[in-house]
Amino acid sequence: MTHPHQATDRFSPIPSFRWNRYLTFTTDHKEIGIQYLFVTFFFFLVGGLMAMLIRAELLTPQLNLLSRPLYNGLFTLHGTIMIFLWVIPVQVGLANYLVPLMIGARDMAFPKLNAIAFWLLPPAGLLLLSSLFIPAGSAQAGWWSYPPISTQVPQGVVINGESLWLISIFLIGISSLLGAVNFISTIIWMRAPGMTFFRMPIFVWTVLSAQLLQLVCLPALTGAVILLFFDLNFGTTFFQPFAQGSPVLYQHLFWFYSHPAVYVMVLPSFGIFSEIIPAFTRNPLFGYRSVAIASIGIAVISTSVWVHHMFASGTPDWVRMLFMFTTMLVAVPTGVKVFAWTATIWRSRLHLDTPLLFAIGGVLMFTIAGITGVMLGSVPFDLHVNNTYFIVGHFHYVVYNTITMAIFAAIYFWFPKITGRMYSENWGKIHFGLTFVAANLHFFPMFPLGLQGMLRRSASYAAEYADWNVLSSIGSFLLGVSILPFIANIIVSAIDGKPASDNPWHATGLEWSIASPPPPENFDEIPEVSLPPYNYGDPQYSVQDPSNPY
Repeated sequence: MTHPHQATDRFSPIPSFRWNRYLTFTTDHKEIGIQYLFVTFFFFLVGGLMAMLIRAELLTPQLNLLSRPLYNGLFTLHGTIMIFLWVIPVQVGLANYLVPLMIGARDMAFPKLNAIAFWLLPPAGLLLLSSLFIPAGSAQAGWWSYPPISTQVPQGVVINGESLWLISIFLIGISSLLGAVNFISTIIWMRAPGMTFFRMPIFVWTVLSAQLLQLVCLPALTGAVILLFFDLNFGTTFFQPFAQGSPVLYQHLFWFYSHPAVYVMVLPSFGIFSEIIPAFTRNPLFGYRSVAIASIGIAVISTSVWVHHMFASGTPDWVRMLFMFTTMLVAVPTGVKVFAWTATIWRSRLHLDTPLLFAIGGVLMFTIAGITGVMLGSVPFDLHVNNTYFIVGHFHYVVYNTITMAIFAAIYFWFPKITGRMYSENWGKIHFGLTFVAANLHFFPMFPLGLQGMLRRSASYAAEYADWNVLSSIGSFLLGVSILPFIANIIVSAIDGKPASDNPWHATGLEWSIASPPPPENFDEIPEVSLPPYNYGDPQYSVQDPSNPY
């Protein structure tokens, strides 16, 4: 048995690729992880196409491409798809594949529950998309679906897009709760002998933190969705302002989950950065314990910041001050992580391959997201830019420029482990260059637009905003083009790429100690862990294959 953290250069036989095994009800965590990746990437492409249609409409100040109901429907579905069907579940897929390998387990704690959680996702997504094609039209109240706008359905309509939206979110919520129970149980109870909590990779820490947030906070959104569905279809008045209901109550329930959901999305991305940066700098992660504790700290503090989304909702001044403080407080553990990545890179010999380029690009753009997030946490500034494009710019610097960059970094980093083949480094760098330029060109103009007062969700706008909108739309189209080399690279490399060794990066971690791709049972024998993570100073790494720069 290979030493748990030993870097190996052996080549394993590559099994024949069979598509049909990813179309069945499997309980293998690795195959379920790949199923998540395929399904969520499909929805990513659909959501991206919607974004390009929205930006095509915004090329000119006048409404000349889409009707207003269609524009509002695309706007609503784009946000919903990208959050609930791409950013969150794609990282669940990565975690499904990697967590058991990283902790020395043969599978998840509850394999059948794992499969059920996945198979709730495709019908929920298809149900959401089907709302575009019903006569009453799709949901048009935004991805947050605030009442009373979300309860304004024409009389006599039996099937409406808002109800389909609510059912979809309910199914996705149940899927996420099942996954949270499974991940928490797996990480706590199925670690290999010697894999103490402070020997776990940071990626595992971040997944644990994110799934604890799911378990604690997601029931609030699930309950809000059920109550809103009853208001919409059965005559209840939980959120009806003219029948003694409270639409502000819905906002509390929605944001109690949906602000922590930002950290559900970003925490695994922080874990990805923390795995990739040490591997390509040949340095141990600086301040490992601090980074691990910071992950839990972010999760804990994030449960007490949701009202900063409601500063303009008649919130009392003392509540505003309290939540402004807690919002600013999140920057402390987050800053610990950024400092740790910077210190890990400091004076190291960087190997600027595609995974590290995406990781560094993501960290740089997260810095912009973090600065603008602190600005939005300030009550006076937030009231000034409320409901403007400044918020849209900040949010996209988080969900695309940070998280999606991290997802691409992860796919390139673990691609050799998943497929047993190497990708094309040249095409990977082309993909990074296009993505980095296009993402900044697309989203940065939203900051000056918001400061100038342009409201979001507007299909038409004043001519004074035209120049920045043209730049943003060009960036959107270029961002769409940037996906093409990624798709071509992954497909061609998976079929006919150069065979990869079991550990092409000479990285640490249990997943790199076994064959590429991993065998069905993961480990012939459950390993016993004796080394700390990121132990690049161990003598076993002093001798490297001369043909391998790592």
